[in-house]
Amino acid sequence: MSVKVAIHHKADNVGVAIEDIKRGEVVVGIYMSDMSPGPSVQALNDIPLGHKIALTDIKRGERVIKYGVPIGVATKDIKKGEHVHIHNIKSIRWSFGKS
Repeated sequence: MSVKVAIHHKADNVGVAIEDIKRGEVVVGIYMSDMSPGPSVQALNDIPLGHKIALTDIKRGERVIKYGVPIGVATKDIKKGEHVHIHNIKSIRWSFGKS
């Protein structure tokens, strides 16, 4: 296992690939705040550099958390290790203040 996932906040349910990750590869995350080890996860898809990987199961309708804040809502169930991108989340960036 190698460290290939940056986790910005301990509350995050996604991490960011700091190298390309291949499907089936088991990778370790590292918390950026204190450089402590984070969870390990087996990639269910190829995850390109800079893209998100689910650190936990995320149910449809649940918020996707990065930097300790919600950045989107899951549009379908997302499994731990799955690629998290526009195909399975909707950004809430443009909807702040709306209910």
